[in-house]
Amino acid sequence: MSIDNAIPDISFIIAAYNAEETLARAIDSALGQVGVTVEVIVVDDCSTDETVEIAESYTDPRVRLIRQPQNGGPGRARNTGIAAAAGRFVATLDSDDAVYPERSLSMLQRAKTLDAPIVVDNVDVVPLEGGSAKTMFDKRFLQQKREITLAEFIDSNLIFKTTFNYGYMKPIFDREFLARNDLWFDEALRIGEDYILFASVLASGARCAIDPNPGYVYYLRQGSISRVLKHQHLDDMLEGDSRFMARFPLGQAEMAAQRRRTHSIVEARSFLTLVDEVKRKSLGGFLKTAMQAPGALKHFRMPIAVRMRRFVKAAGVN
Repeated sequence: MSIDNAIPDISFIIAAYNAEETLARAIDSALGQVGVTVEVIVVDDCSTDETVEIAESYTDPRVRLIRQPQNGGPGRARNTGIAAAAGRFVATLDSDDAVYPERSLSMLQRAKTLDAPIVVDNVDVVPLEGGSAKTMFDKRFLQQKREITLAEFIDSNLIFKTTFNYGYMKPIFDREFLARNDLWFDEALRIGEDYILFASVLASGARCAIDPNPGYVYYLRQGSISRVLKHQHLDDMLEGDSRFMARFPLGQAEMAAQRRRTHSIVEARSFLTLVDEVKRKSLGGFLKTAMQAPGALKHFRMPIAVRMRRFVKAAGVN
């Protein structure tokens, strides 16, 4: 794809922390891209296992290792990688995920066709228990949609609304567009930093094209920070959203979507408080939170609901 062979088509940024079990799979999948030129930048975030040794074992000149002086989280590690990247586009690849060989070529063709600084593709999800991958989004739906607007992106990212949303998509970004608009990952966030950068690029006027083909392989993992929400995560997301809104003026549709997202985060925080009260067997605390945020009750699923019914029965409440 590149006219100048010195400039890679894609720079893959892999932020790695204690990723010895999966890092080679991620690197190999990035190096295995067909029809394009790539570089792979592994940014080690002060791992204590064999992550560095695995990255250093690659003699392929397309692989570079950068070692962070101190642990700063995924956002800072990815920013380090982007600052060092030379590719026309940059793509983040989680150290425990992978990409299919045809992914980059397909996405770059979509970027050229629609003149888009962002391209997202479909995602294959490998279940925790193993087995065959399941495609995240209906391919026919994405074929018809073709693009994602900022309002649609924000509205998709409501907490607990759906199992998967557009925030799970892994974009490729035009590197010059990022630099020109001073766009980086929010280093203060340990969860949701992908969302904020994606939203910020859209808010800067970028067009986001959709490649309906699955190109990214997302391996569900036990204990992933994105699957185990805590109060602090939600507080950080609210602060990240506040910084986003302070920087970018939103239109009517975008602001309406943002209000729905904020409400969902606040409601999710109340739900976590309800769960904590159940664990503490505090009926008073549970009822107080439920009265303050009744909407949070709808998020209870059967296993927790059963526990709550048993708790209320044991407490003697009719």
